[in-house]
Amino acid sequence: MKTRRFLGVTALTLLALVCLALSAQASGDPLPSWHDGAAKQAIISFVDKVTQQGGPGYVAPAERIATFDNDGTLWSEQPMYVQFFFALDRLKQLAPQHPEWKKSTAVRAALAGDLAKLAKMGHKGLLEIVGLTHAGLTSQQMQALAKAWLKTARNPKKDMLFVRMIYQPMLELLAYLRAHGFQTFIVSGGGVDFIRALSQHAYGIPPYQVIGSSLKSKFVVKEGKAEVVRLPKINSIDDGPGKPVNIALQIGRRPIMAVGNSDGDLAMLQYTASGPGPRLMMLVHHDDGAREFAYDRQSAVGRLDKALDQALRDGWTVISMKNDFAQVFPAQVK
Repeated sequence: MKTRRFLGVTALTLLALVCLALSAQASGDPLPSWHDGAAKQAIISFVDKVTQQGGPGYVAPAERIATFDNDGTLWSEQPMYVQFFFALDRLKQLAPQHPEWKKSTAVRAALAGDLAKLAKMGHKGLLEIVGLTHAGLTSQQMQALAKAWLKTARNPKKDMLFVRMIYQPMLELLAYLRAHGFQTFIVSGGGVDFIRALSQHAYGIPPYQVIGSSLKSKFVVKEGKAEVVRLPKINSIDDGPGKPVNIALQIGRRPIMAVGNSDGDLAMLQYTASGPGPRLMMLVHHDDGAREFAYDRQSAVGRLDKALDQALRDGWTVISMKNDFAQVFPAQVK
C-alpha cells in the first residue's frame, strides 16, 4: 500500500512519459521533447554508432553503460538540493531533543535558514545533517520516510511538487537508451538511500543501479531480527573524484556515456572520455530562467565552470535547457 500511495505522486509523470512515448512511436521521433539541434543529433548518432552490429563503433550490450548525475541533471536542484529540504524538516523535528547538535556549524546554519552558508559546505554539510537525523535507521526506514515526504514536499521558489520537477527530456533519454540495450545508472553526490526511494518510480532505474554518498553502517541483531543501520558518520562522498572511484568499485566498467551538469561531475566525464572507442560526454547547461533557473559559473549550488571550459575545449556536448529542451517538466496530466 505504501508503494501505491507513493506512485500516486509520480503517476502523472509516468503517464505523461507513456503518452509522449506512444506519440514518439507514431511520429518516429524517439526524443519528442528535444528540439532538433546538435545535442539531439549527437545522442541519436552515438546510439546508432554503438548499436550497429558489424560497424566500427559497435559496443556489446554488456558494455553499454550510461551514468547520470541526479541533482540538476535529472531533476531541479535550485535553490538547494531536494534532499537538503528533506533533511532540514527532519532536523527541525528532532533538534529540540538534541541540544548538543547546535555545536555543528551545518546544524546552526540549517536551523537559521542560511542557505548560502550551507551551499558553500556542499554535500559534506548535507551529509553531516543527514547523519545526525538518520542515525539508527535502516535503508528501508529511511526510504519510507523519504517517500512519505515527497508526496507533499514543494519547491519553495516554484511552488511545485519536487517530483513534478523531473526533466521530461531526460526521462525520454533514459527510456531511449534502455530501449537500445544500455544500462542506466545514477551517480550522484546526494544520499544513496534518498535517491533509491524514488529512482524506480521516477526514472525507471532500480535501486541497485544507484550510486550515491553514504553514511557508515553497522550490522545489528535486535530482538532476533538482523538489520543494517546507519551511523552518524560519513562513509563516502560521491562527488568530484569520488564519482569515478565509486563507478569503478560498484559497476566495474567504464561508462561509454556520462551526463552531468556541474563541476562535481567533471571527474566522471573525464573518466568516461578517457576510455577507448565511441564516447559521449554531455553537460546540462541551466540557461532558462523563465521555465526553470539560470545559473552556471557563479552558483553556489551546481556550479558549472571548469567542466564547461573543458566541454567547450574538448568538444563535449553542452545541452542548452533554453534551446534544446522543447519542454522542461512533464505535462500536467489529470
